[in-house]
Amino acid sequence: MNRQVAFWIIALLALVALPFVHRDPYHLHVLVLILIWSFAYTSWSIMGRFGLVSLGHGGFMGIGAYVTALLWNHLGVSPWIGIPLSMATAGVLALVVAYPCFRFRITGHYFVLVTLALSGIVLQVITATRDYTGGSLGYTPQRAQSGKGLFALQFDDKTTWYLIALAVWVAGLVIWRAIDRSMIRHAMEAISEDEDAAAAAGVNVTAEKLKITLISALMTALSGALYCQYQMFISPDTVSGIAVSLQMVFAAIVGGVYVALGPTVGAVITIVLAEVLRISFGTKAVGWDNLVYGILLVLFIIFLPKGILGSVIDRIKSPRKPSRGHEQQTVPIARR
Repeated sequence: MNRQVAFWIIALLALVALPFVHRDPYHLHVLVLILIWSFAYTSWSIMGRFGLVSLGHGGFMGIGAYVTALLWNHLGVSPWIGIPLSMATAGVLALVVAYPCFRFRITGHYFVLVTLALSGIVLQVITATRDYTGGSLGYTPQRAQSGKGLFALQFDDKTTWYLIALAVWVAGLVIWRAIDRSMIRHAMEAISEDEDAAAAAGVNVTAEKLKITLISALMTALSGALYCQYQMFISPDTVSGIAVSLQMVFAAIVGGVYVALGPTVGAVITIVLAEVLRISFGTKAVGWDNLVYGILLVLFIIFLPKGILGSVIDRIKSPRKPSRGHEQQTVPIARR
């Protein structure tokens, strides 16, 4: 067993043991949010790392949350069934929107605008159907009757939710890693460099883009459903819309979109920042986090384009070589 595998096993065991050692409810709550949002950010980075910049992931997350809650409240469909159905809904929508874009080569800024419109449309649909979704006032899944918590995927224990969120987070990293080691990565890298050359080499450009988009959309919908089941309250502002999409972009880029743990670092920054502002300023700080995200995003794009974790890894792998003058000064001292 190499050192890297041993390190990951020890780290994972430590994370599993954490809620049994440190039982503070608030700290566990923050950790659950970090893990769920890390999974959402990872799902965005799966597309973003290949140049498919999407601002529509807030729409996929909203679909995951609202479809699951609506099926439970109105039809009594268990989230164990509702979550796969919400993921399928998000996947179909992703294919319907993405196929024409990829088929007719709507890329770059135009693709960003199409996904931005998708996010806005989902937000407007949720708001307009207020009789069913609660509109801008938000929506609350019905509490399960006593003894049916497992059936309704509702748990009051923070430890249970932490372990669920941890398992999903690990699954996200595994998916990210699997894609990184698969032929999809090489195909997508070739496509991002030159679509015509990739097509000439035998790559099915449209199919490969659709694969990566579908995986990303399904994961994002799952994160929205889990967030809904954990918080037991959702609103268009918290799980859908442009603001949520921009938050995903910010976190992935700041943490490091080309590194598996980069989105997790971004999630730590966004969640901790939001909690600090909420505790320090209360309702006076509403919207400040988005302002801070925007400023930091510009700074990171300029000075740390590979993000925090990506830059750290680059520094470790490629340490600065000592200058010639430095070598001339240190060698004689060593000889003495």
